[in-house]
Amino acid sequence: MTLAEILDSLFPDGHTVAVADGIVSGDGPFRGGRLAVIGVDGGTPLGIEGACRLSGLVLDVVRRGGGTPILVAVDSGSQRMSRRDELLGLNEYLAHLAKTLLLADAQGHATIGLVYGHSAAGAFIATALATRVLAGLPGANPTVMDLPSVARVTKLPLDRLEAMAKDTPVFAPGLDNMVQTGAVHAVLDPGQPLAPQIAALMDDRSDADIRDRLGAERGGRPVAGDIADRVMREAGLG
Repeated sequence: MTLAEILDSLFPDGHTVAVADGIVSGDGPFRGGRLAVIGVDGGTPLGIEGACRLSGLVLDVVRRGGGTPILVAVDSGSQRMSRRDELLGLNEYLAHLAKTLLLADAQGHATIGLVYGHSAAGAFIATALATRVLAGLPGANPTVMDLPSVARVTKLPLDRLEAMAKDTPVFAPGLDNMVQTGAVHAVLDPGQPLAPQIAALMDDRSDADIRDRLGAERGGRPVAGDIADRVMREAGLG
């Protein structure tokens, strides 16, 4: 689905969502109130300006209060690979964006990610993965790091990583593998109205991050949940 099709399905009565320089912003009527929509469209790489703009949009919702939910729609490149952005501290801008979404969630604003195109690396982590619940649409292609990049970082042969990816979803890009690891909670049905599907995800929203549990249940991350629980217990927090 394109962003326009997503918005028409979410807001059949109209909306104010627009795209400028690849950055999505606006809102529309939802469950008797409003649903704020932010995000990245058109495969746009996320640089410092975009990350700063998105952070400001999230903080505007938090300042207004009222528990307005936030949908983060994502069809991006990776973070912008430029020397300028790196020298200006792109990692800090992306971290700030992720923290604003965590703040919104803590302040009672349901945060729902929706991956409908590509997304990768820091841009994926700071947007879609920073929401409480992440959904995908068929045809989406999210990845934290593609296998050639993993090969460069780990110094492992690409063919070995490709073989490992067939059996180990953690190594593999793509929507199906993200679902199996629990990173993506659900794949939505584009043939049905999206508004009730998004609403159902909000209603099922847990107060705890359940991604490790989902990964164990789906066989994609069989030990992550147990390890996290052990760390919390030994730290005296669980």
